[in-house]
Amino acid sequence: MPHDHADHDHPHSLLPPDPALRVRSLETLLVQKGLVDPAALDVIIDTYETKIGPQNGARVVARAWADAAFRARLLADATEVIAEMGFYGRQGEHIVAVENTGAVHNIVVCTLCSCYPWPLLGIPPAWYKSDAYRARVVREPRRVLGDFGLALPEGQAVRVWDSTAEIRYLVIPQRPEGSEGLEEEALMRLVSRDSMIGTGLARMPGDRAREGA
Repeated sequence: MPHDHADHDHPHSLLPPDPALRVRSLETLLVQKGLVDPAALDVIIDTYETKIGPQNGARVVARAWADAAFRARLLADATEVIAEMGFYGRQGEHIVAVENTGAVHNIVVCTLCSCYPWPLLGIPPAWYKSDAYRARVVREPRRVLGDFGLALPEGQAVRVWDSTAEIRYLVIPQRPEGSEGLEEEALMRLVSRDSMIGTGLARMPGDRAREGA
């Protein structure tokens, strides 16, 4: 879909090509000019990494798994439903939820920059902002999923959603077998950040593996 966002890479940029290095360079420059307090930055980063994401998104998914009426409302107007739960703010003004099924697997990218639903998932992982992921996932999504260790059935189509400054996406992964009867808090533990981007699946009950980067 069309992507109109001014905050993307420019061929003649003086910043380093690696996203992490670009961020560090900008942070250093802003601190040197006295425009940013490093301590304040640390607080913001800690908030998004430990208090917001990805547990907010996991709560939305868990509720959608457990409550059919909630899931229907979420798929119809995710922005309103998520705001009712208190998850809104910068980078989360307009959210669209897309649901994985046995027929379709959804995966999210931002091809021009790194638009991402911060109020739900926290800070985007480095690979999401990388040139390689942004370019390849549109051309060869199955191969990219294979790089993440995810092999989908041949009959399951893959749909790629391109986030923009106006629209960000949340993938509702398929509910894993054996999770019937679990309470919301237990269901949340099955939802990984990657499963809400589409590069992974929900964990199976009893899988204690920690979420990857």
